Amino acid sequence: MKAELNSIALKLSSLSVFRKILDTREMKAFLSFLSCDGDLRTKLGLYGEFVYSLAVHGNSFSEFLKKAVCEDENIYIISKAKKKDIPCSVESNLSEELSLFTLLSELTPEKLFEGEDYEGYIPLFENEKTDFKALYKERTEKVDTLGYGIFASKAMFKVEDGEIVPVDSADEISLDFFVGYEKERETVEENTVALLEGRDAVNVLLCGDAGTGKSSTVKALVNHYFSYGLRLIEIRKDQLFSLSHIMGKIADNPLKFIIFIDDLSFNKNDDCFSMLKAALEGSASAKAKNALIYATSNRRHIVKESFADRGGDDIHRNDTVQELLSLSDRFGLTVYFQKPNKILYLDIVHALAQRKGIRMDEKELEVKAEAFALAKGSRSPRVAEQFIKNLR
Repeated sequence: MKAELNSIALKLSSLSVFRKILDTREMKAFLSFLSCDGDLRTKLGLYGEFVYSLAVHGNSFSEFLKKAVCEDENIYIISKAKKKDIPCSVESNLSEELSLFTLLSELTPEKLFEGEDYEGYIPLFENEKTDFKALYKERTEKVDTLGYGIFASKAMFKVEDGEIVPVDSADEISLDFFVGYEKERETVEENTVALLEGRDAVNVLLCGDAGTGKSSTVKALVNHYFSYGLRLIEIRKDQLFSLSHIMGKIADNPLKFIIFIDDLSFNKNDDCFSMLKAALEGSASAKAKNALIYATSNRRHIVKESFADRGGDDIHRNDTVQELLSLSDRFGLTVYFQKPNKILYLDIVHALAQRKGIRMDEKELEVKAEAFALAKGSRSPRVAEQFIKNLR
């Protein structure tokens, strides 16, 4: 077995297609263990580090391998996504490396220490034989919806230091959660499906009162259509300067993206104004054919305008004011989420109470819900949810 492990170490060291996997903490630990020529204590220490690194994968080597392989951004998967021809040499290298990963998924602690003069306890890890050729074939055939790289397993992303990174604890809200606002959500959903199907779709502004489910609607749609190839990248207003960079990063990706800007508003002198305007007007540098901008705002006119802005000595004052106020009109679709009336508010309260298994006289529930809304200063789905949480 020692000769076989040495062979595995040599093959791993020569990875070419999946070479980035060698940079992971888990594979570094595993390769260090395989390459150890020191005493047993040193070897056990390196082995312990390897098993320790698997904790985030359910202590499973095969789960780590599947995640690493499926999320790897390499020449093969990128060429497949772009429908480019792949050299025979790359195809051959890929086949050999996938066979190697299958072999790794068959290893056990006993095999790794076979022939060692040691009868003490060896830390265990999980491993399940996996056909990596079949797994990767499915991934590449469905790359348009499954994605690759960081987009393979996550639905929502953010921007940090100009780079796209996954959101670890993303909102898992589903479309089944909502009560009311069916027409508003249906309008946004129809536009989103058009994007996924390659039909004409437009940028969307979801505006209206706070707590009415604007942001939640967008995130629920992304969760629902994740398996159809939809992803969300959330950016803050101050990150709009990196919009062209972000668009460039995803322009050739087969997936579809929503660039999401939550709670959007501008002051009239905001430098970010022009960047968003360029993207909404279709500027080549700030647009990708597989992405749309979805923004939420509590304001109909997302540029804050004071009365002083209507005066002043600007010769073209009227043109300036109209440009500021018309930014929202540059979105192809505007969907209004108005605060609910009393009937809808109470419908939401009853539905949420039923879901949570709260048993209370209907009249008593409604009186308490109205009192809670009065104390909050308004009715909204968010207030209804807070009321139900307080009951529990």
